[in-house]
Amino acid sequence: MEGSQLKRLAASGLAYQASALLAAFLALFTLPLYTRHLTEAQFGYAETLLTLVILASILLRFGMGETLVRLWFDDDHPDRRRHLARTATGFVFLTSTVALAAGVALAGPLSDLILGTRDATLMAFGVFGIWAFTNLEMAYTLLRVQERRRTYMRAAIINVLLTVALTVLLVVVFDEGARGYVLGNYAASAAVLIGLWALALREHIGIPVQRLALGPLVRYGGPLIPADAAAFLLNVVDRAYLLRAESPAAAGLYSVAIKLATGVILLVRGFQLAWPPLAYSITDDREAGRLYARVTTTYLIVTGVAVGAFELLGRWLVRLLAAPSFYPAYEALPWLALGWALYGLYLVLVTIAGRARVTVRALPAALVGLVVNVLLLVTLVDPLGIRGAAIALCGAYVAMLGALFALTRRAFHVPFEWMRLVLLTCIVGGLSIAGNLLLPTSGVGGLASRIAVAALIPAVLLLAGVIRRAELRSALGLLRAARSASA
Repeated sequence: MEGSQLKRLAASGLAYQASALLAAFLALFTLPLYTRHLTEAQFGYAETLLTLVILASILLRFGMGETLVRLWFDDDHPDRRRHLARTATGFVFLTSTVALAAGVALAGPLSDLILGTRDATLMAFGVFGIWAFTNLEMAYTLLRVQERRRTYMRAAIINVLLTVALTVLLVVVFDEGARGYVLGNYAASAAVLIGLWALALREHIGIPVQRLALGPLVRYGGPLIPADAAAFLLNVVDRAYLLRAESPAAAGLYSVAIKLATGVILLVRGFQLAWPPLAYSITDDREAGRLYARVTTTYLIVTGVAVGAFELLGRWLVRLLAAPSFYPAYEALPWLALGWALYGLYLVLVTIAGRARVTVRALPAALVGLVVNVLLLVTLVDPLGIRGAAIALCGAYVAMLGALFALTRRAFHVPFEWMRLVLLTCIVGGLSIAGNLLLPTSGVGGLASRIAVAALIPAVLLLAGVIRRAELRSALGLLRAARSASA
């Protein structure tokens, strides 16, 4: 049973991340273009705005996406599921449309407040992005709970291709700068959203919202809003602080480092999309606890190896994919990769809170993380620059994880494999940090020696028993089966 659930998780994760893998491949060609046609400051403005779009979307969705995933599996009656979906999507459509109208009307003052410069057009494009992104996320959520992997994958791939085409056209050909970068991203999302509404989700979307039907959704999803917003603020505060306290150029370098941490980001986002529907669909609590523990160990092994590789090879990645002026971005790269890996672990604990229906406990943990992040930003950015901001992010996630674990461990028991996790941390951290400190930072010899240490990490994990041979064979089988299923 556990093997079949892991197979399902792997298949969903691969299908949901097919578009992200394509985007990562295309980034090999587009990121060098963008970093040569956008200044560090323009990149900083645009990426700060794109991050703000996601934060605003969390508020406007009012927890409806997470609620839809959780409540969908409580009742398998088609009509009641359809009514649930229409209520959730209708509510989000109304909130996002009101926000669109208000945001466009106040685009100038909002630009002054958020970006520290007046560009009403750029801000209006960002507000339009909030509307498109928010509703597209709800459409994707519907496809995920229905496990319509092919439809999801096709829509997401079309979105990536349209985004790249429009953004390259606007930034490189028409030289529209940050405006073109933002508009290219969200014009494509709006087109895909309308296509999904018309062709795939007509029966499950709606505008009218009945107050009585909305009540259970609000009661479950409401407590998630401040917690999700506080958690995501960790990804906004650092860039906003760098933009104002350091410089727009520093925010641009930091944003490039985030984009270059794609390997870990892909893993985390695939996990984020595939994990909740699987986690909530298991009815037996004991079986769920065992699965949560095994998934946690597997997830941390995979992301840990990836973070170690970024620590060792980050300089060469920046040299390969960014313009020379963006080279200092390597300083923040491994820390940001670690931060994203910790965020995926936070998702496991949020799922535990959701299963136990104690979602309100995620809020104090997220607030602890946010306070720690701000304190560390103020302390570390001045002496360490963008590296200090990335370290602050990691410290905040560690504090948040500790708080959330303390608040949820009695609500639902998960037999985490602590000894394996501690050994994993020591091996990956020890080898990658030692290699980064002792090995050359340039030249063919430096690259070759660092690749050798990166390859050594999984071998040492296998010898130490952190990676078990039976689990490795099972994982390879799951990967082959998942690739076949997603295809």
